[in-house]
Amino acid sequence: MTVRRAALVFLLTAVAVATADRGGAQPMGGPSAEPPEVTVTERLGETVSPDTRFVDSEGTPVRLGDFLGKDRPVVLVMTYHSCPMLCGLILDAVAQTLAETDLTPGEDFEVVTVSFDPRDTPARAAAAKARYVAAVEGAHPGIAGAWHFLTGEEAASATLAREIGFGYEFVPETGEYAHGAVLTLLSPQGTVTRYLYGLTYPPRDFRLAVVEAGEGTVGSTLDRFLLTCFQYDPTTRSYTPYILGIMKLGGVLLLVGLAAVLVPLWRRERRRRDPDALGLPPDLSDPGPPPA
Repeated sequence: MTVRRAALVFLLTAVAVATADRGGAQPMGGPSAEPPEVTVTERLGETVSPDTRFVDSEGTPVRLGDFLGKDRPVVLVMTYHSCPMLCGLILDAVAQTLAETDLTPGEDFEVVTVSFDPRDTPARAAAAKARYVAAVEGAHPGIAGAWHFLTGEEAASATLAREIGFGYEFVPETGEYAHGAVLTLLSPQGTVTRYLYGLTYPPRDFRLAVVEAGEGTVGSTLDRFLLTCFQYDPTTRSYTPYILGIMKLGGVLLLVGLAAVLVPLWRRERRRRDPDALGLPPDLSDPGPPPA
């Protein structure tokens, strides 16, 4: 083989490799397998419809409102069960966070996982629920009754996704969906209060988001006080120290410290000036003026 012919074969091979995608060659000018860009448009303060209907993992028809109005917030997870990678990572992260939180699922909050793939069935949802409940029930034995897996018609999931601003799109070339990784926090009345992004949900951020969504019905007084010291930062997508809240906390601690020092001093001074405050008997050494 001449050098010129060898160079030509190498060039043609390189072109073939460059124009082939991971799933096989695509005809030139054909549709691209590159997934579309999808985004989350935050709908903070908006309320989801309680009448949107789904089917739970046992095949029972339910309404979204069945999980609202219980004086506890809802952690909403949008996934689908035939997802080859991302959805499994999201649910793994949720399970890990649930296992680590000291809040109690079913008492402090509910978790609702909704499939946006109309091809998913209650049987698929049941299999997913069994897997993830098994990963959490060691830490929270009641998790099976607090983590709900729903499927339904395309119109139902599309309605819910639109209400919370969750973007997703079917990719015909792959038969999969393009979507993001996000948890949506709903108040007990179904109002969108916060989004937690990514594939890790730190227990502190999760707890603060649930307490915030609970609107005073979840967590301790300390939790609600901490919300004045931590503020959600959309640039870092996490709760970060809030300088004004920390200054308020510092002012309170300073007042408490001053009171702890000054009150004993004030009492000591008062007792020194007022013998009665010390419980001493009256001084009988002075008989007083002689009788007239």
